[in-house]
Amino acid sequence: MDHDFNNQVILITGGTGALGSKVSESFLNFSPKAVIITFRSENEMQQLRAKILDRENRERKENSQTLIEFMKVDITREDEIKTLISNILEKYGQIHVLANVVGGYSGGKSVIEVSEDEWDKMMSINLKSAFLVSKHVLSSMKIKQYGKIVHVSSITGSKANGNDSAYASSKAGLIRLVESMAEEVKGLRININCVLPTIIDTETNRAAMPTSNFSKWIPAEELAKVICFLCSEDSKIINGVALPTRGTF
Repeated sequence: MDHDFNNQVILITGGTGALGSKVSESFLNFSPKAVIITFRSENEMQQLRAKILDRENRERKENSQTLIEFMKVDITREDEIKTLISNILEKYGQIHVLANVVGGYSGGKSVIEVSEDEWDKMMSINLKSAFLVSKHVLSSMKIKQYGKIVHVSSITGSKANGNDSAYASSKAGLIRLVESMAEEVKGLRININCVLPTIIDTETNRAAMPTSNFSKWIPAEELAKVICFLCSEDSKIINGVALPTRGTF
């Protein structure tokens, strides 16, 4: 499907990771005005930058004028988020789309084994980060009365498996955050949703579960397509939804 992101400004947080890089590449297929990609790993950023440049030389339309910027940001820190959003608005005037792909996983321990630091880390990277970036992006979207926000939660946020209490709780909290924000923006042409993937096929997950049947996992590029759809006008009737996305189980 050829979504229309013409003249739009796209912010992708965590846009250089295994899933984030596929999301970044997917948005570039539709030649928006600008794509701002946040990162924490210099190595991942350089890899994606090289891939994008190579792709531009080989495939992208000659008339594409998409501006691509990489910004190093810790989105668990409100001061850095405020600076990020302020800089984008000063340069481009508006943020049309936020695709928040930041997240992390910690599991394999019963609740009595989980340390306070481990609990806080999951809450910070999976929930606090989503709250902070949503808060400051949404403020500008409400002024313009337009915007699309998509977060990546997890199917574990709707049904825990045991030995994943911190992760499951953080992802469940993210679902409730999305639902609450979506209620707050009704009537403003703002859509806020999240996706609930099962296991995503990444190198990290393959290394962690080497005996699994990878063919049953969700390809990152397929999940990226769903995220792009939810950020497009094609999904304008969808708001406050936690969309399950599954592999071939």
